[in-house]
Amino acid sequence: MVFDLAILGRPNVGKSTLFNRLIGKRQALVAPEPGVTRDRREGQGRLYDLEFTAIDTAGLEEADGAALEGRMRAQSEKALAEADIALLLIDARAGVTPMDRHFADLMRRAETPVVLVANKCEGAAAEAGLAEAHALGLGEPVALSAEHGLGLADLHEALKDRLQELELLFEDEGLEAEDEDLDEAVESPEDLESEAGVLQLAIVGRPNVGKSTLVNRLLGEERVLTGPEAGITRDAIAVEWAYKDQPIKLIDTAGLRRKARIDAPLEKLSVSDTLRAVKYAQVVVLLLDAEAPMESQDLTIAAHVIGEGRALVLAVNKWDACADRPAALAKVRDRLARSLPQVRGVPVVTISALRGTNVRRLLDAVLGAYEVWNRRVPTPALNRWLAGMTKAHPPPAPGGRRIKLRYMTQAGTRPPSFALFCSRPKDLPDSYLRYLENGLRQDFELPGTPIRINLRKGDNPYAPKGRAKRG
Repeated sequence: MVFDLAILGRPNVGKSTLFNRLIGKRQALVAPEPGVTRDRREGQGRLYDLEFTAIDTAGLEEADGAALEGRMRAQSEKALAEADIALLLIDARAGVTPMDRHFADLMRRAETPVVLVANKCEGAAAEAGLAEAHALGLGEPVALSAEHGLGLADLHEALKDRLQELELLFEDEGLEAEDEDLDEAVESPEDLESEAGVLQLAIVGRPNVGKSTLVNRLLGEERVLTGPEAGITRDAIAVEWAYKDQPIKLIDTAGLRRKARIDAPLEKLSVSDTLRAVKYAQVVVLLLDAEAPMESQDLTIAAHVIGEGRALVLAVNKWDACADRPAALAKVRDRLARSLPQVRGVPVVTISALRGTNVRRLLDAVLGAYEVWNRRVPTPALNRWLAGMTKAHPPPAPGGRRIKLRYMTQAGTRPPSFALFCSRPKDLPDSYLRYLENGLRQDFELPGTPIRINLRKGDNPYAPKGRAKRG
């Protein structure tokens, strides 16, 4: 049985540390200060023979629903309601606090089975807190140290006990066959193949441009926190989803500010998380603010995306509130033409994430950019094109000896990458490479995607052996 496991507790009890331990990698941000996690984060976890979706949550706090902390708590309560099993973490070294008691009462009233976990039990200082935990009325606490990996066998046994209770409940309700079907679906080769075809889509941009609002609009639910406060999102949140039968892993990221303005250690971690999301994405949507589009920081982010070889789509958000639309669009296109000519033809879509205007157009542009990013050019057509390009504009002849371009082949996709064999690769100027790149983009319909041309010295490596060398 594959199940959903929500990890809850007050701030700074080690929820994200346990989440990272269960999924086997550092995915959630961890820092000494409380309240680092704000959104729900999911990952595929494993504990011995148990497989599950682990859900990291924000720290439970008593707060008004309109405040940021209140909205964070609402996200955590939703995770509790949707999970099959919940873990309530307490800090055994700090002992049971009034807030622990308050949320233990809340979770006792919930329908979701709860396992009480006393974390940070690696020393004698935790013994008193572990004893106090029995008074919370949630059964025998599991003594654990998420940081050091201690007590995981006991957690495994506690989870198996809860699973046995769940399976009895499903059997009573006539749902046993559904579970068997689910197990088969998870293990089938078809599912593994479809997982390999998932489009990794990252939403990036400056703080407060509407990234989380766009993610919620695309998903059709309040999946990530939004609000007027800048910098609500702190780490990259991935959500699986689909559009037009294309599986998509949608990644909301923290806002990127200029490096000179980043001084807090936590913000540095957030930026690193965003840059890592870009590195492993396939398509990146750079979200711009229509009132201040294509600022220098936007160009810096776009250049980084291109440098990583990702497909880029620009979305100009808050278009419904833009006072001078022609000027805003002209500024975007002008800055692109002057500062990023290497991605000529990058799609630009005007949207309103709040109202949902043009979001389907944006997604169609994403699928189009993904297709171009994966496009392959046949070698015969590529070499006929190369002959025509060199005839129309011959390579330079430094020192009186013309550089010979002998053969070209596509070495890879994602992004389109080409190997060009020539007589003197070091002498071929960048201006001629840009000429070839622009020609490739235009003649083989490769708009807006990074193109890489790698120069190789020598003859056509695929020519029959013994053929006389030319030139």
